[in-house]
Amino acid sequence: MTATRRRGERLDHAILDATWQILQEVGYARLTFEAVAALAGTSRPVLSRRWPTRAELALAAMERAAPPIIEVPDTGSLRSDLIELLRRAVNGLGTVRGEVLAGLAAETARDPDAAAALHAWIARSTREDAAATVLARAADRHEVRAVTLPPRVLQLPFDLIRNEVVLHGRPPADGAIASIVDDILLPLIRQLAGA
Repeated sequence: MTATRRRGERLDHAILDATWQILQEVGYARLTFEAVAALAGTSRPVLSRRWPTRAELALAAMERAAPPIIEVPDTGSLRSDLIELLRRAVNGLGTVRGEVLAGLAAETARDPDAAAALHAWIARSTREDAAATVLARAADRHEVRAVTLPPRVLQLPFDLIRNEVVLHGRPPADGAIASIVDDILLPLIRQLAGA
């Protein structure tokens, strides 16, 4: 019996699963196309045609293994909703995702392709709608005046989380999350919402 050649989505899944496994075992710094090809049972040119850079391959594997979907919390208060939203974002990062993002951030200084891949991933993973939902619920509870905030303000919590990962190589702890909410987000929201 001869082996069936994998193509399309089936092959892509095998490659991305192999990439994620290697990321978990050795981290982004030691990820190679050769190791992924060997584990996935394919060749380096096959990988390169689909993902021209290591950065694009790692980010694609990360999205397949742990898509950045965050359930919007409803705890009953703006502050606790924001804290829980950021906790969920941090939990979505996890250790491997945090290490990959930190490695990519370091690589962007010398590799424009890695920078482009990281910027595209950030654009795809930003959950402005989650922050908007939290704020709309707070307005319904009369905690803040209903206002449409600029997209940059809505993405700010997630930018701050990613900044922590880049600066420290790991997702922020609960104390840093509370500081982001209490010292930055709530004052900004209250000023913009006129509360």
